[in-house]
This record gives sequence, C-alpha cells and structure tokens, in this order.
Amino acid sequence: MSAGASRSSRKAFPTVETVIVAIDGPSGTGKSSTSKAVAAKLGLSYLDTGAQYRAITWWMITNGVDVHDADAVANAAAKPVIVSGTDPARPTITVDGVDASGPIRTEEVTSKVSAVSAVPEVRRLITELQRSIAKGAELGIVVEGRDIGTTVLPDADLKIFLTASPEARAARRSGELKGADVNATQQALIKRDAADSSRKTSPLAKADDAVEVDTTELTLDQVIECVVTLVEERRSATESTEKRTAAK
Repeated sequence: MSAGASRSSRKAFPTVETVIVAIDGPSGTGKSSTSKAVAAKLGLSYLDTGAQYRAITWWMITNGVDVHDADAVANAAAKPVIVSGTDPARPTITVDGVDASGPIRTEEVTSKVSAVSAVPEVRRLITELQRSIAKGAELGIVVEGRDIGTTVLPDADLKIFLTASPEARAARRSGELKGADVNATQQALIKRDAADSSRKTSPLAKADDAVEVDTTELTLDQVIECVVTLVEERRSATESTEKRTAAK
C-alpha cells in the first residue's frame, strides 16, 4: 500500500517539547474528541488510526473485494494510496486522492472494518504507515487507536487507555449517529470489542505501562484536562531525569 501523511501549514506553539502520546481504548470512550483537543492544546499533530482502517475497508468495498475473504483482502492491501492529514483542527484522509472522510463513516464500513483490520497483511502495512507518520511529526503527535501503545508505538512517551461503561459508550455513540437505537448500538459495540480483543494480530489491549482513565462519569473537558496534565507531568519528569543525567 502506498501511503503517507500530509503536512499541515499551521503554526504550532507547543507548551511541551516533542512528545509522542498513544491513546488507546474501545469505541465510545472519547478517544477521538479527547485526542484532537489534547493535540490542539499542546501544539501537536494528531492521527486517527481507526480512520486509516476504515479507509482501506471502504476501498475494498468500493472495488468489489470480499472483505470476508482474508486472502483476497491481503492480496489487495497494497493497492490503495492512503494519506492522512494530521492537523487536529482539520484532520483529513484521502484514498487515491479522493476525500474519504465522509464515506468511511457509513454503517456498511463500520460493520466490515473489523474483518479487514484483522488481516495480518493489512495491519502490517497500516502499522508501517502509522510509524512513519509519528516519526515525521516534528513537534510530536497524539496517536489514537486500539493497539498503539502495545504494537504500533511501544516506546511512546506516554500511553493512555480510555475506558467507560458499556451504557455510557452506547449513549455517546448513539448521539454521534443521530437517532440510532441505544440498545442496538450497545450490542454492536460489545460485538466489536469481542472481535478487536480476540484477533490474533495486534488485538485491542491495554499496555502494561499505560495509564487507565475511566471516562464514564467525566465530561469531555475533564478528560481533556486529565490527559493534558498527564502529558505535561510526563514531560516534566523526563526533563528532570535528563538534567540529572547531564549533571553527572
């Protein structure tokens, strides 16, 4: 798969030095909203890795590839050109030069993305793309997904795992989908969790050194403030360690 990241022309004024933040967790925990806001506050780039898996899934559907045929998916995985824009104020994603931000959010893509993302060849290619984008983020980056802290960026400066009750997650996701049935949404989330957590390649999991944040009873602003504080504390601790080492 040919892929890449588009650079933003915005001027950023970071409040911390270059830092890579991995934010993982299941759907409905506030990953996207939190990650974009934290990146914006700290002058960092932002990457929605889930959008990349949705993009390749949309390409498979559009090009008539049977998403339940792992071999067919693997054979086609290198064909689409996926480019992710990393400005948290205006994150973009294109497939073969076409804006895919709308098409990748359909129910059809949502129902099939787990099957596509479970294919090892797809995960290998997308993981390589994600690592290259993170490496190229000059001011640092907030990367959200399901296996960032465990597989994609195991050496991230800070790893955060967001959780929330199934009821809270379903209510949030139903609100996003405007009019969706909460009970049906909750069952769909549970099914997605099972698929993502049980896949053989890079399953959804909390890294051993990740900080877990339960967002069930928190407002979005509270979650954002919590994560910003964690980032700044980690950066401060790192700087103190570097100073002590340099003084020896």
